[in-house]
Amino acid sequence: MLLLGIDIGTSSIKVSVVDAQTQECLASAQYPEEESDIISPKAGWAEQSPEMWWEHAKAALQKANATGRYNPQEIGAIGIAYQMHGLVVVDKAQQVLRNAIIWCDSRAVEIGNKAFKAIGEERSLARLLNSPGNFTASKLAWVKANEPELYYNINKIMLPGDYVAMKLTGSITTSISALSEGVFWDFQEDQLSEDVLSYYKFDRNLIPAINPVFSEHGTVSKAVADELGLKSGIPVTYKSGDQPNNALSLNVLKPGEVAATAGTSGVIYGVSDKLIYDPQSRVNTFAHVNYAGDEKRLGVLLCINGTGSLNRWIKNIAGTGISYAEMNQLASSIPVGSNGLRVIPFGNGAERMLNNKIVGTHFHHIDLNLHTKAHLFRGVQEGIAFAFRYGLDIMRESGMNPNIIRAGKANLFLSDSFTEAFVNATHVPVELYQNDGSVGAALGAGIGVKAFKSEEEAFTNSKKLQVVEPKAIDQYEPVYQEWKALLEKQLNEI
Repeated sequence: MLLLGIDIGTSSIKVSVVDAQTQECLASAQYPEEESDIISPKAGWAEQSPEMWWEHAKAALQKANATGRYNPQEIGAIGIAYQMHGLVVVDKAQQVLRNAIIWCDSRAVEIGNKAFKAIGEERSLARLLNSPGNFTASKLAWVKANEPELYYNINKIMLPGDYVAMKLTGSITTSISALSEGVFWDFQEDQLSEDVLSYYKFDRNLIPAINPVFSEHGTVSKAVADELGLKSGIPVTYKSGDQPNNALSLNVLKPGEVAATAGTSGVIYGVSDKLIYDPQSRVNTFAHVNYAGDEKRLGVLLCINGTGSLNRWIKNIAGTGISYAEMNQLASSIPVGSNGLRVIPFGNGAERMLNNKIVGTHFHHIDLNLHTKAHLFRGVQEGIAFAFRYGLDIMRESGMNPNIIRAGKANLFLSDSFTEAFVNATHVPVELYQNDGSVGAALGAGIGVKAFKSEEEAFTNSKKLQVVEPKAIDQYEPVYQEWKALLEKQLNEI
């Protein structure tokens, strides 16, 4: 059996086809090659077209099929990973009513803050494990308040992965994990949150059918199968947000295990078996992919909005004509501390770990006679690593104390200077794996279709590429403390 994984990223859509028996990735493709645009009609807003995701997903799959490395007719299950917290709304004919309001959109922050106070801060945290913040439920409340005629025509609300699954199958489903990331789930009652539905006055019929993450979420329609060269009737057997999926793909399933990513956004994601929450909701807790009523598995998630997005920005500003690999090489030529340059890397919307403040990106201590573009590249990567340390210290307050962090050798972890700064700033070694979100989604589909005896069996051939140990903590710690003082000064001024 072959397994198809689809990863709906902010920048592009990637697909992979995996042999279930060997766990070998036979082919991968992404579309487009350049990053997709984020639509920002107003400051702090961020939208994308769901129809664009679908067209790009089809184009990526057709590219993979064109490699000739597998027979598309042998694909037996499909898994989908997706950018978290987005809002997609469709009418009764399954037509999209507006652009998706995506994860880094900040327009609903105050709506969520009011809900937090109205429901009761202690009650929200104890039951939702989060403040409603600017998550999916609050984004829907914004649509309800600002686009009432459109809201009246909504038949179902979805996350991005639910939408692509709907286009494949014609079926609309969700899961506890998905509902928890939208802050619709009451963990005390293990059901839809009456508090959220009642406060926002949402009709519960807007919520799709709730299925387990690893289960059938519909089967591929004949029309779609004919267009894409697939068999009709292939089940979609897995859907997960990108960060729980990344943890799954790194075999992070048990309490105490921790994963990290540094793509468009930066995330540390740890698994717990306790209903823990941060009193300030700076880090968030959601149902992990293997959450069950009798076996609680929670994902504790720290998110930094501006990691890869900042690295891309500095490339566009100062690295025109060179590759990311060349950028990384230049960064590595600069000593620890970037000769005094300090970068505060927040410039992509409200940062949850900073109490939803919009801090912006700041460059400190630029010396026009000393600093080069190589310093800018290293300063950016060190600043991002320090943001991870700042967030990990918040997670440590809730009892998440990793002694190892697993990550895919991809994106910023391809940079030696970033990886070195990350392990020395956090004081935690990193295991780097051959890891990919679309491959993880494919293996998730295999778990869902019972191609493996257990979740762990799906990753028996996982390849550990490297272990990076912290060996220069003494060099990085004073630089981090200086960076932290600059950040906290800015926070106090907002």
